[in-house]
Amino acid sequence: MASDDLPLQARPGAHAPDALVTFICFQDGDARAAAEFYAATFPDSAVGRINTAPSDFPGGPAGTDLTVEFTVLGRPFVGLNGGPPGRPGLIVSFMVLTEDQAETDRYWDAITQNGGTENACGWCQDRWGVAWQITPRRLMALTTSPDPDEARRAFEAMMTMRKIDIAALEAAVAARG
Repeated sequence: MASDDLPLQARPGAHAPDALVTFICFQDGDARAAAEFYAATFPDSAVGRINTAPSDFPGGPAGTDLTVEFTVLGRPFVGLNGGPPGRPGLIVSFMVLTEDQAETDRYWDAITQNGGTENACGWCQDRWGVAWQITPRRLMALTTSPDPDEARRAFEAMMTMRKIDIAALEAAVAARG
């Protein structure tokens, strides 16, 4: 069997680029639905191999989707249907750097308007509980400015936001005083 025919996590090569894969547990058999949502939302994303259970298990009968391989923004993931009870939280999040307000709005809206929730400072969670930071590159530049007053004004403006508003950040930085 060629290594490309193996599930991602079973391929040889301890130091290969795919040796570290992010594994996400989904409840209620939602791994495929989540992978399809991510693939439809982000560029350079796709659903790959779907691995089914070879026999009955506590989460379902043989033939049930067990793991789903997918990529988001070119990074590999494996979604597992089942796993420990609970949902992902804010301890680990995916930061997506955006180029402009339109891209920020597109990702934010896709996540929050499809069963997700908004959080502060550009953070949101999708309907499966996975945390995302939709972060304009301009926010990073402004809050790390070598001018401490500019960085402070940008940071203080960000702290009042849910979805990051680049124009509001620029206005806050432009305001002196």
